[in-house]
Amino acid sequence: MKNMKITAKFAPLLLLLAACHAQAHNSGVDGLIQRATNGAARNISVETAASPDGKDFFEIIPQKGKLVIKGNNPVSQATGFSWYLKYVAGVHLSWNNPTQDLPANLPLPGKTIRQETDLLLRYYLNYCTFSYSMAFWGWERWEKEIDWMALHGVNLCLSITGNEVVWYKLLKRLGYSTDEINRFISGPAYMAWWQMNNLEGWGGPNPDEWYVKQEQLQKKIISRMRELGVEPVLPGFAGMAPRNIGEKLGYSIADPGKWCTFNRPAFLKPDDPNFDKFADMYYEEMEKLYGKAKYYAIDPFHEGGSSQGVDLNFAGQAIMAAMKRANPNGVWVAQAWQANPRPAMIENLKEHDLLVLDLYSEKLPQWGDPDSKWYRPAGYGKHDWLYCMLLNFGGRVGLHGRMDRLIDGFYKAKEHANGKTLSGVGATPEGIENNPVMFELLYELPWRQTKFTKEEWLASYTKARYGDCNEAVGKAVREAWQLLAEYPYSCPVEYPGEGTVESLLCARPGILPSKVSTWGSALLYYNPDHTRRAAEKMLSVADKLGHSNNFKYDLVDVLRQSIADRGNMLSQKIGAAYQAKDTAQLRILADSFLLAIRCQDKLLATQKDFRVGSWIAQAKSLSKKQENRDLYEWNARALITVWGNKDASEKGGLHDYSHREWSGLLADLYYKRWELFFGNILKEMQGESVPPIDFYAMEEAWTREKKTYDDKPEGSVVQTATEVYNRIFN
Repeated sequence: MKNMKITAKFAPLLLLLAACHAQAHNSGVDGLIQRATNGAARNISVETAASPDGKDFFEIIPQKGKLVIKGNNPVSQATGFSWYLKYVAGVHLSWNNPTQDLPANLPLPGKTIRQETDLLLRYYLNYCTFSYSMAFWGWERWEKEIDWMALHGVNLCLSITGNEVVWYKLLKRLGYSTDEINRFISGPAYMAWWQMNNLEGWGGPNPDEWYVKQEQLQKKIISRMRELGVEPVLPGFAGMAPRNIGEKLGYSIADPGKWCTFNRPAFLKPDDPNFDKFADMYYEEMEKLYGKAKYYAIDPFHEGGSSQGVDLNFAGQAIMAAMKRANPNGVWVAQAWQANPRPAMIENLKEHDLLVLDLYSEKLPQWGDPDSKWYRPAGYGKHDWLYCMLLNFGGRVGLHGRMDRLIDGFYKAKEHANGKTLSGVGATPEGIENNPVMFELLYELPWRQTKFTKEEWLASYTKARYGDCNEAVGKAVREAWQLLAEYPYSCPVEYPGEGTVESLLCARPGILPSKVSTWGSALLYYNPDHTRRAAEKMLSVADKLGHSNNFKYDLVDVLRQSIADRGNMLSQKIGAAYQAKDTAQLRILADSFLLAIRCQDKLLATQKDFRVGSWIAQAKSLSKKQENRDLYEWNARALITVWGNKDASEKGGLHDYSHREWSGLLADLYYKRWELFFGNILKEMQGESVPPIDFYAMEEAWTREKKTYDDKPEGSVVQTATEVYNRIFN
């Protein structure tokens, strides 16, 4: 009775505190809504309600001329708002269109819309994304991306920004000098591979201001993520240490070998007493900077790292124990890629302590699909896992996806015996800001109650993407997307390359080249007339939809793909003319190929997203000091061309791995390579002797240039697209 009286006495205060908590809980989503609509959102309220069955849910409720978004947490609410925008208001927020004004009179649904899911984890990002797309982002760009995450239902996100500061402070404690630390930590564009234990030092040394600014940035990122209900996945300790730690401090190490000719960092032997000491110091420094995490990304022996001489079971136990000392409730997040996670390393870990990302579910799943070349009969055993889409490699540009495979594989995984430990979905691309349609599709999968076809889904997607339009315009758009869905977005699972069909306009020249990057492919698995027809249909309604940012982006991207496809076919004809010793025909075809590069450059200049100047400007914007700007610019230029030093580029196969079909790069590097090559082979065919071309020297010289590339769009999208189409195809 006494307790009841106390409760009654404080009931008003408790209600007030609850109301304040709800208001604070929703304030993050309220802020997101205002940012996403340029402060124009009116008559929208956000409410929190408990989920009686433990599922995530949102409701879109019309209420007396106003809109109510209700959900069980901030991410559910943000997802509900995005669903409203797409499927009620006809507004699609995307990387190319991150904000949009809403009409003064909000369109409302005829009745309450409710969606729910029991897949409670929706993951985002790959280590590589932080280099291929995010290397030079500041807070303004990160703020938009975190909003994008929440709007797409993401509630778990890899967050490695600023982790170099953890290592800096840790190694200082151990007596390393700043110079020694900078020989270990990579430069700005190469943090992904340093953190995945693939290389040391390349791209550096970093200036002091880099560490200061990245620490500040990461603190902002984590704070905003948590405000919106997105849980950051911080890098855990995977056994990595500087290669010289054995000779410097006497630690026992294993040598994981090389990665694409780069020396990998050392692996501390877990049976060395210093392993626990080192790991504990690592987590102490991380917690001081960024707090505890609930999830830690840990990937020992990534991508071919040698584990020779290491007891994998013991190593797994030691890595887990170190993480648990830092946070007893922590969860180890591991990428399923090639041989990892090694079964011997994870089989004796407790259930629910490990979350496995089935990194390439749309092509090479490891969760237990017997049709996969990476088939694991038992999947991940007792461990939780996520169905993930990798999609992009190297940040390369190109229309690409496996829509049917993604949808069918998801439902197949849910229904499989190994699906009992399926906990959600994830996007794990090496690069982003491309193929937005595939990300929309992936992140809607958990919220859809019944299985659907890509055709059904695309009908609603195009309406959301471009808004309401008349029947004739809508028909042309649907027909264009039907072609895209049937061809570039239906890549066969047996396709030999990683990611998109590569554009040979970007390739190191040769007779009959088959790829641009070592692990890619330029093989066309569809008739290039299909993408040309899709571009033609988009152009036919450009005068009606040319006001839409989404349409302009897609028009340029689709026409870009059709020109790239034509270039690949021209390359085949050039090879045939060379083999037939038909100099006149080769000259005509070479001129057509070079024209395609020039037209592609002009077309892509109309969109900020397709300009090399945007990438370089991001890098240079991070400092006011010229020497630092020069370092950042070189990192930006090198990553997308030579990638590494000459050995890594040539012997390691990394040159052009991250090639970009971007305006500026096409004109000033790719065009010049092909122009020189064609000139040489024409001379050869006429009996002249010409020296071999040192392409690495050409590319490396471009990385050192200081030419300023504008990041502002040039020209009218519709007018330029029309002119380019007519010049290439008519």
